[in-house]
Amino acid sequence: SSQLPDPAIEDQGQDYIRPILNKYAALCVRCPGYGTRTNTVVLIDSEGCVTFTERNMINADVNQWQTSTYEFKLHS
Repeated sequence: SSQLPDPAIEDQGQDYIRPILNKYAALCVRCPGYGTRTNTVVLIDSEGCVTFTERNMINADVNQWQTSTYEFKLHS
């Protein structure tokens, strides 16, 4: 059985994904008791290869984030 995220590909593309997450992190909403807690980027290339990256806030702490990346191919 496969494990997601696959540790062998978990860091693949991070040099490309990280700047995108950082660029759009400016869209975060921060108000007392309310705000952005997840950022998601979905990239699909012309061959149907998908990279889904999501960053989630940990314990409602704006300084702690966990990033998960999943890669898969769309069925044709």
